[in-house]
Amino acid sequence: MAVFKGSGVAIVTPFHADESINYDRLDELIDYHCENGTDSIIICGTTGESATMTEEEHMECVKFAIERTKGRLPVIAGTGSNCTRTAIEMSKEAVADGADALLLVTPYYNKATQAGLIAHYTAIAKEAKAPIIMYSVASRTGCNLEPATVAELVKNVENIVGIKEASGNIAQVAKIMSLTDGNIDLYSGNDDQIVPLLSLGGKGVISVLANVAPRETHDICERFFAGDIEGSAALQLKAVPLIDQLFCEVNPIPVKRAVTLMGIDCGPLRMPLTPLTPEHERSLAEAMKDFGIQLA
Repeated sequence: MAVFKGSGVAIVTPFHADESINYDRLDELIDYHCENGTDSIIICGTTGESATMTEEEHMECVKFAIERTKGRLPVIAGTGSNCTRTAIEMSKEAVADGADALLLVTPYYNKATQAGLIAHYTAIAKEAKAPIIMYSVASRTGCNLEPATVAELVKNVENIVGIKEASGNIAQVAKIMSLTDGNIDLYSGNDDQIVPLLSLGGKGVISVLANVAPRETHDICERFFAGDIEGSAALQLKAVPLIDQLFCEVNPIPVKRAVTLMGIDCGPLRMPLTPLTPEHERSLAEAMKDFGIQLA
């Protein structure tokens, strides 16, 4: 059984003006998603600015999300690292705190071989006794998780169960599903490709869009699963202009500003991320209004 089916939000991390984590605001966001159709919360991923958190902040944020979600939705903890030992320790701690699953990004900068990736994921899975979703995003990590590697891990490691596929390469996704005989929980890592990946047997999406359009992102998946492929595709296509604006600058710069424009002040970004330019903010606000999102 999949960890979740539908729309998982890659939730932003709100900060105070001094850039400390704003837990009151995070609590508000968690309630918002629990009440508006989101099917899972993914905490401390790329969209949550985990790359600029200390390990202590990272684990405190994971623990907080688990406690405040209170079983209402599955919580998936981003605990990946380019250091295997660090990923193991963070993963074990997240599992001890009650995480329902782990999202592990392909190691970045090291540029491991495919054999190294197999060793990395296997080592973490051996020590962290929870379902693991691999995260393939070579545009950020510089290291592709090849379909044959995915298939070997899923077939040979019991608790490696899924993949967030963000390569943008539909042929690669199709090959993953072919080599695994469809026995993998496939999640789209690109909001503009939810329906294509669902058509290949996907279970849903780990989404940036869901931060500002949780109900609609859920409905794209739900309509597909209900057999309303035309309705699902129509929602997907309607969202494309907004998705484009949510990635007009590097994620999570636009989406964090978008949440604030909705009236939930998420505070600043941590450097090296910088504020959204005024020109892009105007086009983002227009796309949000055109999609039917009410601005504060």
